[in-house]
Amino acid sequence: MSGVNKVILIGNLGTAPEVRTLESGAKVANFNIATNEVYKDKNGEKQERTEWHRIVLWRGLAEIAEKYLKKGDRVFLEGRLRTRQWQDKDGNNRYTTEILGDNMLMLGGKGSDNQQGPPPPSNENISESDSQVQEADDDLPF
Repeated sequence: MSGVNKVILIGNLGTAPEVRTLESGAKVANFNIATNEVYKDKNGEKQERTEWHRIVLWRGLAEIAEKYLKKGDRVFLEGRLRTRQWQDKDGNNRYTTEILGDNMLMLGGKGSDNQQGPPPPSNENISESDSQVQEADDDLPF
């Protein structure tokens, strides 16, 4: 049996996505999102803790992030953890843990009322095209 590596986050972008196009033509987007946890300490005082997460999106999701996401926007992200290791210029081992996004839903944000350009693609459009494919499959005699 294989393991499970699943991350689900809802948070706000701390930076605008940095998008690069690789030699292969694939796009990759990197950005940070913040998640907040509110709790009461042992004295009953409200405390808030912010956790920062490094996000990596590839290809189509990277293109959507490039077009529609900006600092402060709220997103729902599903993905998996990945830790990378490299050596810096001084020969020291460095590590970073990232979340490779598999699914993203834009929830709006601080500046969502002031967006310019066409509206972002919605999950409804995706599900409609999926249902059209299923209807075509229904014509099969078996």
